[in-house]
Amino acid sequence: MRPIKQSKKLQDVRYDVRGPILVEAEKLEAQGHRILKLNIGNTAPFGFEAPDAVLRDMIHNLPQSQGYSDSRGIYSARTAVAHYYQSHGLTDTTVEDVFIGNGVSELISMVLQAFVDDGNQILVPAPDYPLWTGAVSLAGGTPVHYRCDEENDWNPDLADIEAKVTADTHALVVINPNNPTGAVYSEDTVRGLVDIARRHDLVLMVDEIYEKILFEDAVHHHAATFAGDDVLCLTFSGLSTAYRACGYRAGWLMVSGPKHLAADFLEGLTLLANMRMCANVPGQHAIQTALGGYQSINELIGPGGRFYEQSMTAWRLLNEIPGVSCVKPRGALYCFPRLDPAVYPIEDDQQFVIDLLQAEKILVTHGTGFNWSEPDHFRLVTLPDVEVLTEAIGRIANYLSAVRAGAPVAAR
Repeated sequence: MRPIKQSKKLQDVRYDVRGPILVEAEKLEAQGHRILKLNIGNTAPFGFEAPDAVLRDMIHNLPQSQGYSDSRGIYSARTAVAHYYQSHGLTDTTVEDVFIGNGVSELISMVLQAFVDDGNQILVPAPDYPLWTGAVSLAGGTPVHYRCDEENDWNPDLADIEAKVTADTHALVVINPNNPTGAVYSEDTVRGLVDIARRHDLVLMVDEIYEKILFEDAVHHHAATFAGDDVLCLTFSGLSTAYRACGYRAGWLMVSGPKHLAADFLEGLTLLANMRMCANVPGQHAIQTALGGYQSINELIGPGGRFYEQSMTAWRLLNEIPGVSCVKPRGALYCFPRLDPAVYPIEDDQQFVIDLLQAEKILVTHGTGFNWSEPDHFRLVTLPDVEVLTEAIGRIANYLSAVRAGAPVAAR
């Protein structure tokens, strides 16, 4: 019998957040080791729960959730999303501009399948959330990575973006607040990104899933508010982290700008929405209550709140490790520290995180897994409480101390 192989379409697709390092972690767990998983921004395992009102509303609507919904989403959820953007200055937003999906991840894949032809170039940040790069490749496109500037609080390098636009470039992806860096882009940067899209006739695809997780004086600017009526802007967001509802799989896409020029694309997107029938209906019933009710996220992001205190603790402790530097996260749930190559001459950062895992039973994700070009970063999720996070970073510091000394590191 001939071997059964994966599709060649997957040749350039990677998702290292759940890749070989997770496989190694599962092996260690099978051997009886307890692994602290700081590789995925999944709120529930760290004691965060969805607001009671959101949960109750979803339960209340379960009897009405047994059939398929409109493929674009239930009317109440789409209306709530439209009203949300209207309240942020996008007064022309209507129910017809909203698609509900099984999280932002599904919507990203659907949009790219509907939009990308073979060989189309899509500008994607480096570092990025790797789903974007993988989904572009799977759709037949070519991801072209533009650099975000670590010395400028990880804001995108606008000149680098401009230099990488070609006749084959069709869209510009923006992730703000950023995963994995924790950056929240300045107003000048967001306006600059929109201006590049405008000058080069690019579609703007903006991942804003962390828009409500902001620290200190950080302000989130919706790119769509600057895009006006001459830049097609596709804005992605959802309930996963701000409402601690990752498993509900409730996300949305809002379309703004010259929609009359995008009628053919939107017809294709609607076709794909029809083909998957609809998003998870119980999860859709959570959206109206979440967006319209008390915003409990504000209790978590200010001083004394868990998201804030954990992020600031991780940032401080990482910077105390010799040879490690970390830009202060201004939002989201991650730190993206740099390992000084002069101190830690790492050639294979995936092997580095596997070695760390085996030695200290801490699971993080290597920086090249986020399409960063050098093996000198890793991403750490800041969801554990301060005590657990302090112990975890202490273990990382212990491992790095042995690396600096050139001594073999024994597995615990």
